[in-house]
Amino acid sequence: MLTKITMKNFKSFKNTVTVDLMKTNYSILPQNVADNGVLKGCIFVGANASGKSTIVLGIKLLLDFLFSERNLNSGIFVCMFGDSPCYSLSYEFLIDGKNIEYSFEVDTRKNMISEKLFVAHKLMMERMGLSAKSYIAEPDGINYDESDVGKDSLFLRTLYFNTKFASNNVLKAWMDFLKKSIYINMFDKTIIPYGKAEVSVARYLDRGGCQSINDFFDEYNFEQNIEYDHSSSGGRVCLIVGNDDSEKGIFFKRKGIDVPIPFGEESLGNQNLLRILPSFLSVIEDGGMLLIDEFSSGFHNDLENLLVRYFMEKADRAQMLFVSHSTNLLSNSILRPDQEYSVEFRREDGSSVKRFSSEQPRSAQNIEKMYVSGVFGGLPDYREVSDEA
Repeated sequence: MLTKITMKNFKSFKNTVTVDLMKTNYSILPQNVADNGVLKGCIFVGANASGKSTIVLGIKLLLDFLFSERNLNSGIFVCMFGDSPCYSLSYEFLIDGKNIEYSFEVDTRKNMISEKLFVAHKLMMERMGLSAKSYIAEPDGINYDESDVGKDSLFLRTLYFNTKFASNNVLKAWMDFLKKSIYINMFDKTIIPYGKAEVSVARYLDRGGCQSINDFFDEYNFEQNIEYDHSSSGGRVCLIVGNDDSEKGIFFKRKGIDVPIPFGEESLGNQNLLRILPSFLSVIEDGGMLLIDEFSSGFHNDLENLLVRYFMEKADRAQMLFVSHSTNLLSNSILRPDQEYSVEFRREDGSSVKRFSSEQPRSAQNIEKMYVSGVFGGLPDYREVSDEA
């Protein structure tokens, strides 16, 4: 599980910024903490364009660089108002009781990448430019040169795809955890799985997921169910999908009414809920990280509360890291203060983060009220609209 991410000169983060996911001394909501002491996720709040999504992007990039084709030397990741052509990201994970530290730095001017990997504070791999050395399989190390090291890609990626880390069970388990992760952008409806998870709604339902979703709806008193079939009937209505019996569609049915409503005619909230449920349920069941940008898109406050609480209760070795503008989630009955971060853009200093627990709020205090009153920062500073006619 992810325990820490540190960013420097990355996008809007000019200065070094760290997000910590290890629990603090709060005793509330023990279900929000895995048995290894790692928090099952966190929320990022703040004004528009403050840098909230950039934190999620920093985690997503590790997955992109490892499992997708993406160029590290792209200048779009360097802070535009920073003083250096370099940007760096470092990550810490706790896997099978072992601490994994991985970091990389990219010098876009010299077109050079450096990397380091530690397991239990022991150096396992290092790379500088087109030279690298791995100590994973051989204690004395194996040297690699430009024929093995790509100038625009992580050497960690090359090493993993060439060896699958067969000689190191901790690193193998780490990659398995990362590959189970899923990224969701609720605004543009992007869903990216990094492994074999079936996140397309239609394919999830084809594999029997309709029952899982309806069980979820029934358990939590949703006044609806779904059907996935060539046709659906109810009342005086019969809807048919296409001309081929093999074509299927998704239909919502309200309890007590039973008239089918096609997916495309449903509310934005219901459409978004059904889009994310396959990913949501898969990460809870299999592990990994669920990264969600614009989590609040189309959801009622009570639905957001339910989804966050459900994840914290049901997840085991999984984490949900998400961006939201819904201050109702800042409650000691939903998330702990050490799971809450405000993000603020401070002009030439760039973005900064503040962990709510740093102010040591008491468990009985109203965290939402403290946030909107400015205790934790991360609020927009708009001028009030005049009352004059």
